[in-house]
Amino acid sequence: MFGWSDVPTAIWAFFVILPLVSLIHELGHYLFTRLFGGKIKFCLGRGKILFKLGGIEVRRVYFLDSWCQIDKLSVSNKWSHTIVYLGGPLFNIATVIVINSSIHMGLLEPHILFYQFVYFSLYFTFFSLLPVDYGDGNPSDGKAIYDVIKHGTARDPLQ
Repeated sequence: MFGWSDVPTAIWAFFVILPLVSLIHELGHYLFTRLFGGKIKFCLGRGKILFKLGGIEVRRVYFLDSWCQIDKLSVSNKWSHTIVYLGGPLFNIATVIVINSSIHMGLLEPHILFYQFVYFSLYFTFFSLLPVDYGDGNPSDGKAIYDVIKHGTARDPLQ
């Protein structure tokens, strides 16, 4: 049961762990975009910009949302676009594997914060891979992958 003693852990989870998971997700897209010769801008949060660092923006309500905007890729084909869209979920899954492996090998002690990190990473992965359209031309990663595979790069937002 959730009690008052759990409030600090919940605050830590929503204001530190969740944004960290979101950052890792966007870094996955960033790495593969750069690998295929594209430029990317990504944003953590909503509201006024707190600071910018290259193509990274952190906004005042940094824990609420994240998104990226990708320019054309130099290596532009069905598979490069699919890998770019899979980059975020792949990075989330990779961190889950690293944390769980580290705990099983005794390098990390089990802790509620690792549990929350893994939970949010799996949550992010699951919902990013659901093929849904969020409107205004903003597909989930899964929907973008579906469109690329089904229609080639013609309907792909990276074009």
